[in-house]
Amino acid sequence: MAKILMKGNKAIAQAAINAGLECYFGYPITPQNEIGEFMSDEMPKLGKTYISAESELAAVNMLIGAAATGTLSMTSSSSCAIALMQEAISAMATAEIPGVIISVMRAGPGLGNITPSQGDYFQATKGGGNGDYRTIVLAPASINEAVELTYKTFYLAYKYRNPAMLLADGIIGQMMEPVELKPFDLKIPDTSSWEADGVGEGIHKRPFRKLVSLHMQGDDLPRLNEKLQEKYRQIEENEVLYEEFMTEDAEILITAFGTVARVAKSVVAQAREAGLKVGLFRPVTLWPFPSNELKKAASGKKVILDIELNEGQMLLDVKAGIEGACPVELLSKLGGEIAKEHEIMEKISELEKKYSPKKAGAIC
Repeated sequence: MAKILMKGNKAIAQAAINAGLECYFGYPITPQNEIGEFMSDEMPKLGKTYISAESELAAVNMLIGAAATGTLSMTSSSSCAIALMQEAISAMATAEIPGVIISVMRAGPGLGNITPSQGDYFQATKGGGNGDYRTIVLAPASINEAVELTYKTFYLAYKYRNPAMLLADGIIGQMMEPVELKPFDLKIPDTSSWEADGVGEGIHKRPFRKLVSLHMQGDDLPRLNEKLQEKYRQIEENEVLYEEFMTEDAEILITAFGTVARVAKSVVAQAREAGLKVGLFRPVTLWPFPSNELKKAASGKKVILDIELNEGQMLLDVKAGIEGACPVELLSKLGGEIAKEHEIMEKISELEKKYSPKKAGAIC
């Protein structure tokens, strides 16, 4: 299949359409505006629904209404606007309503600015909604992978009846690359057993079907929570995705996600040429986080260097995952700055000296 030069946002939008998207609801915010722009042009041509909502809150609640009927539905936004959607996302998880959320991160906190960042790791993986809920989160490191993971996000959302998020930093949304738009080859599970269709007992001889997130009767909520936690355990067992690059003999292991991991992979190659044994472990699913796999990769390493465009938000999961297998240090960039190759190399050189055994006879 021929490759097409595309901006990341437009490739994500096209991938969503290829996956069978029927309804898109959005509200403009940089750096993801091209997604809504693309949808406004393409969805009506296909006889599908595009709505430019009056706010982010309206968009996510439209998503709930459409997805509750089993319709493949999506919204997209960024950072401070995704923050406004948190209550609705937790309600989706509780009511077991699937739906896809595309979050293209900008710098924060607050309104911040439109430069790239990874400051929404906590927002996506821990969430700002109430209760013991989880959102499935996937993080691409290239535009081709953004297409593949958009497909995967739709599949997982509807497989597990759970909100699922594609979390891309602003670089992924705004850069251009040759993209191969492969056909969608994942089968969306049948929704007929649970979808709300507005039909009651009189026609289909069954009770009126409804999806709710408010449970006031007796033990309904404890039972629901037990059911949800079992589902989350299944997701953790079956849906972890990650990439390892030259980790087997590495002495220094880099952990990074998204665009930063892509920069780090280039640095690993440079470090190897310089005789430094460096490897990369990249979580692709940020939730479920590949804790067990990272712990194995960390075994026998001198140190882990965690690199993020935030103040070490994934760092907490890295430390928890490896369970003290080795020291962990952080290289962070805040407010929209990008970690550069020479900065990473300088940090690696520093760690090599810091964690290498002192030679015999050396003066301490």
